[in-house]
Amino acid sequence: MAITLTPTAARHVLQHIERRGGALGLRLDVRSMGCSGLAYEIDYVDEQLPSDVVFESAGVRVLVDRKHLVYVDGTELDFVREGLSEGFRFNNPQERDRCGCGESFRV
Repeated sequence: MAITLTPTAARHVLQHIERRGGALGLRLDVRSMGCSGLAYEIDYVDEQLPSDVVFESAGVRVLVDRKHLVYVDGTELDFVREGLSEGFRFNNPQERDRCGCGESFRV
């Protein structure tokens, strides 16, 4: 089991943690949403929950609730800039389908 960040994503996260004044790491979550069923959710966290599994990648701690690992195991987070848009891209080998708008996925 692993969650990894590209060097670009790690730099972005570490810059935001520094601007924020610190954080334990980044939480990767999934929630029910959209036409395909699940959506990624990320946020900075200050404390670890008992149900969290912690991964370290490129100097960043990534926390995932144990019950969500089945949906995100093996995911690589990248941070991309395309024109005026920027954001995280999730390269998830568990994905079987993604909705047309790109907001939700199915495993």
